[in-house]
Amino acid sequence: MFQSLKPLPADPILGLMATYRADTNPKKIDLGIGVYKDEKGNTPVMTAVKKAEEMILQSQLTKSYVGPTGAADYNDSVAELILGKGLKDSLGGRRVTVQSPGGCGGLRLAAEFLKKASPDATVWVSNPTWANHVPLLGEAGLKIAEYPYYDYDSHSVRFDEMVECLNKVGSNDIVLLHGCCHNPCGADLNQQQWQAVRDIALERGFTVFIDMAYQGLGDGLDEDVYGVRLLADSLPELIVVSSCSKNFGLYRERVGAMTLICDSAEAAKVATTLVAAGARAMYSMPPDHGAAIVQLILNDADLWAEWDTELTGMRDRINGLRAQLVTQIQTAGIEADFSFIEREKGMFSFLGVNVDQIQSLVNDYSIYLVNSSRINVAGVNNDNIEYLAESLATVMKA
Repeated sequence: MFQSLKPLPADPILGLMATYRADTNPKKIDLGIGVYKDEKGNTPVMTAVKKAEEMILQSQLTKSYVGPTGAADYNDSVAELILGKGLKDSLGGRRVTVQSPGGCGGLRLAAEFLKKASPDATVWVSNPTWANHVPLLGEAGLKIAEYPYYDYDSHSVRFDEMVECLNKVGSNDIVLLHGCCHNPCGADLNQQQWQAVRDIALERGFTVFIDMAYQGLGDGLDEDVYGVRLLADSLPELIVVSSCSKNFGLYRERVGAMTLICDSAEAAKVATTLVAAGARAMYSMPPDHGAAIVQLILNDADLWAEWDTELTGMRDRINGLRAQLVTQIQTAGIEADFSFIEREKGMFSFLGVNVDQIQSLVNDYSIYLVNSSRINVAGVNNDNIEYLAESLATVMKA
């Protein structure tokens, strides 16, 4: 049976990571893998997370199951983080939040639910979108289509074209939006654009599905969820998948959630049974340790304050690096305008260089990035920023 299987191509980012690790060049730079890095190039455990873990280890009395939908206190805490207390309370029984194994688990859980709710639906994703959106949703049997989003020449959102496309989306379809810090381009919708999308969704009747993976890493915890809260307060139905990988640094613990808003409390009860059954069929129970950490931090004033301070430091560092990189590129004598990097949000931006130039950066200078030219800004630091800019200048002049 197994002899008939054909190998699949390696994941480009994971393959790049393996090559980077084997590289002996002391000047090598990893701009590929999408994890936060500090000034020393490490992805540290946050202090608030370590303290919460110690408290849990001292107080936890059982490792028994928490149930397919996860811990109720965790679910409520995450819902309040993304929606705010007032909106969470006003939604009442129309809102249900379930714990998931990371954002990926939440996306797949949502995909399986949507397949049951509307088997013939098409999910519209941005062009470009995060590479794993398509397999996570498509492997559940959902059809995928694209709406225009990013202009590679102007490094901005193609909003007029996006609106034109959304105005043709059917009422039984789903539109997937990035809540903030768009991956891979870093170009986000502004408040007026979110309002326009809200109005189109109300008129057309399609379902909005928001992937919120980077809350707190753009402009702030509340600022980054403007669109989520606007749509949650305005639309009869909404799906939001959130992740704690980046803003809590809990990558390997796989902590996420799916929040579903329905047009009535009764519909939410029915939907919950389907979501719970989907979770049970796929992974039975979500992992607890990381979720317990998040729950404790969000409900302890001292831990919250420490976590918020650390998160603010991460956000400020990324935004500062964006400005520094633009300045360093100018200093290196590159005439092209890279100011868009400073305007974009989150960890990612496209450099906008071609594949030959990318391969030269990788092979000749040990600067690792994928062929789309997406870079992880957090991979830059004070020790490598000059080398990066000078290497970029060299390949662009070649």
